[in-house]
Amino acid sequence: MSRTTIYSALVLSNRASKLVTASQEANREITLLTAEEGIVKATVFGGPKSKLRAHSAPYNSGQVWVYCNPLKDNRKLNDFDVHSWRPGLRELYDRAMTAGAVAETILSTHGGGSDWKIALELTEATLDALEVANEELCSRLLIHFLWRWAGFLGIQPQIEYCSSCGNEAKNSPLWLSSDENNTLCRNCTSVESSAHNRGLLQLSPGCRRWLTAAVAIDPSHLYRYSMDNRSFCETKALTTAVMAEALGKRLASWDWG
Repeated sequence: MSRTTIYSALVLSNRASKLVTASQEANREITLLTAEEGIVKATVFGGPKSKLRAHSAPYNSGQVWVYCNPLKDNRKLNDFDVHSWRPGLRELYDRAMTAGAVAETILSTHGGGSDWKIALELTEATLDALEVANEELCSRLLIHFLWRWAGFLGIQPQIEYCSSCGNEAKNSPLWLSSDENNTLCRNCTSVESSAHNRGLLQLSPGCRRWLTAAVAIDPSHLYRYSMDNRSFCETKALTTAVMAEALGKRLASWDWG
């Protein structure tokens, strides 16, 4: 039985290896999102001039050959046929920070837990759009990714009607109770101006319309869907609150902007 496995993969991180012997100081440890097994870690041997070292830079994707040594319980990257290099992600600070937030979200949710091919496709589509995005679009792409990732994880709340009375909101605001992951109308919360003080997030009609449309939007077309500042703040608060509740923590990378 072959000890080498071929994956369709995306590099999420590349950092110094934990192996500390003198001969291994230049080695790197990469974390991959693969279509076949989800999150896979492997060691990249070689110094700074190594071809594999260059090919395994963060956010590169393609086919990788990973050798597994069952005796030492480790994996080694043997080859990498890069299909997408995404150099644009390193040309703008906002792109790099957004890409980092996407990668950290995936790692924190263990690659989604299943349906890794879909997870890989969703992530690559976001990174491809991000590679040519301006500063303002970077922020929207992160919100868009978090909302679609919440749907992928099965934790996306419905935002069209009140979870308590069932009335459709239409042009009225709703409030999200993030700890219960449901939305309530004004009558069911009696919140008025105290919504924020009670830990509820207000979702205006503009915010909900954008998120409803975002589910079906490919990231490459997101530049066509702008929103006002209030809706932006509400969508960011909603998507990060939903993800934070699922993780049990809030990732600092979501708030870089």
